[in-house]
Amino acid sequence: MPEAPRDSHIEHDLAEKNREILNFIEDVTANADEVQKRVLSEILSRNANVEYLRRHGLNGQTDRDTFKNLLPVITYEDVQPDINRIANGDTSPILTSKPITEFLTSSGTSGGERKLMPTIEEELGRRCMLYSLLMPIMSQFVPDLEKGKGMYLMFIKCESKTPGGIVARPVLTSYYKSPYFRDRPYDPYTNYTSPNETVLCPDSYQSMYSQLLCGLCQNKEVLRVGAIFASGFIRAIRFLEKHWTLLCNDIRTGTVNPLISDTSVREAVMRILKPDSKLADMIHRECSKGCWQGIITRLWPNTKYVDVIVTGTMAQYIPTLDYYSNGLPLVCTMYASSECYFGVNLNPLCKPTQVSYTLIPTMCYYEFLPVNRTLSRPSPTSLNHTQLLELADVKLGQEYELVVTTHAGLYRYRVGDILRVTGFKNKAPQFSFVCRKNVALSIDSDKTDEVELQNAMKNAVTHLVPFDAHVSEYTSYADTTTIPGHYVLYWELSLNGSTPIPPSVYEDCCLTIEESLNSVYRQGRVSDKSIGPLEIKIVEQGTFDKLMDYAISLGASINQYKAPRCVKFAPMVELLNSRVTSNYFSPKCPKWVPGHKQWIHCN
Repeated sequence: MPEAPRDSHIEHDLAEKNREILNFIEDVTANADEVQKRVLSEILSRNANVEYLRRHGLNGQTDRDTFKNLLPVITYEDVQPDINRIANGDTSPILTSKPITEFLTSSGTSGGERKLMPTIEEELGRRCMLYSLLMPIMSQFVPDLEKGKGMYLMFIKCESKTPGGIVARPVLTSYYKSPYFRDRPYDPYTNYTSPNETVLCPDSYQSMYSQLLCGLCQNKEVLRVGAIFASGFIRAIRFLEKHWTLLCNDIRTGTVNPLISDTSVREAVMRILKPDSKLADMIHRECSKGCWQGIITRLWPNTKYVDVIVTGTMAQYIPTLDYYSNGLPLVCTMYASSECYFGVNLNPLCKPTQVSYTLIPTMCYYEFLPVNRTLSRPSPTSLNHTQLLELADVKLGQEYELVVTTHAGLYRYRVGDILRVTGFKNKAPQFSFVCRKNVALSIDSDKTDEVELQNAMKNAVTHLVPFDAHVSEYTSYADTTTIPGHYVLYWELSLNGSTPIPPSVYEDCCLTIEESLNSVYRQGRVSDKSIGPLEIKIVEQGTFDKLMDYAISLGASINQYKAPRCVKFAPMVELLNSRVTSNYFSPKCPKWVPGHKQWIHCN
């Protein structure tokens, strides 16, 4: 990784660059509506002759009103036939005038498989532009970050090719493998402890081990630590708990453990690793104490903050992060998805519960579907397509579902995120992330909804039929007290037969549920090791009556009450756990292979 001397010239250039970026944010937020008009016009002008826009009769028109009157608001399933055509090798201009260079695989799924988000070559530069805003913002709150390094744990994931030969991979894997990351010039804000070779190593064990080793070797230089998701950073700490003795030995001797067999990784680490018995003694002393509270500040004493996503489902990890970091600020810097990158947090040292993102008007064209979460949401078929609001027209305190038109071929696409307006930066609204629509369970990047869970349950309970038993009630819980976290299902049984049900049958039920869940979940179990084995807990008869009594005591209507299919409220989880009679885990990992199942015989 390129290094450079730090002198006054570089510091002057950095300060000037920061000013330019902050001025850019001021400008686009002060003129949010004008910028949005221009963005929509540019997208529609460039793609005037693509099949999708001609199909809906746009005929080259670029004004908002015509666009909103003619183009429907869509979900992934609406555009999936066009995406499948491109994936299968159709190179005609279906969605964009520029060729689709890769598909970004979403953590959201359709039909159990990852959604494929089209992208074009220039979109990578647009995403990198948003990255470039983060550190100038942060430097307003935490000075001198350019004088040290960031220990960011970054990993690539599996990729595949569509039948038409287009690469399909997660958005971060796309970025890490691109020249924007691999060949980046020296920049004090992207000066990381992890050499590129350790990030790009496909073996997750070797990547994690070598990145932690390099981070420990440079512990005094580290000013900030992080990963993308809170769950991933906590997994790294658990990895350190298990392997610190090996890491200590490497630092003491100046050699790399033979388990690290990737030659390029070993060579990159050896450029950093030098024998250091004093550092090894300190790590041994701190890690052998038994108590890991504050371990981040004990091993990396100059750390100013932890940079991880702790909004949405990741909020469940905040107490654990506070424990490991001794209460360091937990910083959420940006809001992004596979569809598009959206916005930044202009107040990064705020509490996690107060995180708001300012949407950058140049990234895409935004619309907002009003949401009332106490009522049923409008379905795509009943939706009035003109009722969506512009970026400049949303109201403080209101909730909306995000709808985007991107430079890469999505038009009036429902992202599925529910956002609440919390304030404004000039004329651009700021939003807090409320939830992902319809998600019941999530541990890492997985998203399981109630329908999927119910279908998995139907498949599993067939194992109980020979014993004349069935599940009379059930609920679920994402248990993050274990690392990695795992799904828990609470079952109340109706037992009519006389033959006891052996443990192996319940274990088969666990595995059947896992086999029935989407590919993102199964990849988390098999490849990423980010999700632990699913657990079924059998509860006493009458447990769900107790659960109903408790809900009613809190004000629920007895006439409208129905058992929740997912519980998050701690007292309810405690009630369920107090009545568990037995528990069972999935005996092995479910089946998973990279790519969509319909591609397996095509590649």
